[in-house]
Formats: sequence, structure tokens, C-alpha cells
Amino acid sequence: MNFQMECEQEIDGRWVAEVPQLPGVLAYGSTSDEALSRAEILALRVIAEQLEHGEAKPQSLSISVPAA
Repeated sequence: MNFQMECEQEIDGRWVAEVPQLPGVLAYGSTSDEALSRAEILALRVIAEQLEHGEAKPQSLSISVPAA
């Protein structure tokens, strides 16, 4: 499984990061690093839930974070 994270700054100054391949994995932060960290944690939780409920099979996992 390969996931790419996207991060951008909103008009109000907050940063938002998401993993488009995982619906609902979206997180805000006051910095890009904070938003990316929160989105990565959420992505791992979603994947863990999918594995626990048999919705996904165990595979190699890679999450790519955009270069700063």
C-alpha cells in the first residue's frame, strides 16, 4: 500500500493535510509539520481499523510526505 499526503495552507493561515486514497483522513495544524503529523497518525488508525475489521489485508505500507 502506498499513500501520498498532500498539504496546503488555507486562507485563514491554518495548514491542512490529507491522504486522498483514504476518505476522511484530513487533519489541520498551525504548521505544515503539525498537520502532516496528525494526518499520518489518523491514516495509521484508519488502516489499523480496516485490518481489525477484515476490510483490508496486511501489506507493506508506505506513506509519502511532501518535501518541505
